[in-house]
Amino acid sequence: MDRLHRIRLLMGDAAIEKLQKSTVMVVGCGAVGSFVIEALARSGIGNLIIVDFDKIEESNINRQLFALSTNVGEPKVTVAAARIAEISPDINVTALNMFFDAETELEIRPDFVIDAIDTVPSKIALAAWCAKNNVPMIASMGAALKTDITKIKVAPISKTSVCPLAARVRRAVREQGLPDFATVFSSETPAVPALAGRNLGSMITVTGAFGLHLADYAIKYLIQ
Repeated sequence: MDRLHRIRLLMGDAAIEKLQKSTVMVVGCGAVGSFVIEALARSGIGNLIIVDFDKIEESNINRQLFALSTNVGEPKVTVAAARIAEISPDINVTALNMFFDAETELEIRPDFVIDAIDTVPSKIALAAWCAKNNVPMIASMGAALKTDITKIKVAPISKTSVCPLAARVRRAVREQGLPDFATVFSSETPAVPALAGRNLGSMITVTGAFGLHLADYAIKYLIQ
């Protein structure tokens, strides 16, 4: 039996072959992105492009899959690439230690893009890049300040509600004339208000669920 035996039983050989030939780019390797990458690596994606500029911090350990007491201070993409290799050395990994913004130029053309970025300008820059290069995508909206995983939904950005981050992204998409794209968002009203300039509380059950929803969407898109 190979590493993909159980998913092969469920999805079939043709679907697994599609996944192994696919290239997915994940931008953001933190709380949400780490679960995206983990799920894709364990589900047969053959080529992964991982993008992040940040390093592991001790405060990441409560919710980021790659963060351990032994790798604090290391680049997230380096740690992520090493973990992917442990899961399956057959996966081709391109690790880009960089900040994605409106000036970013990439020669790579993946089959699918997953946005797990925190900041609105970078999210819009990535959406614009995907639109320009005709690459399908799905984006994570705000997972911080949420506790109820039953309120997590998948919908086009134009149909999101409640989430303040989604509202800002929705407005920017409309102002820049970008096409609609899929998102994962929560319709839960935060119990604790966000304070300007403060870090936002978050828990692994929610950020992990966001990441698994994103990966699930990408996998099913690719095998259609």
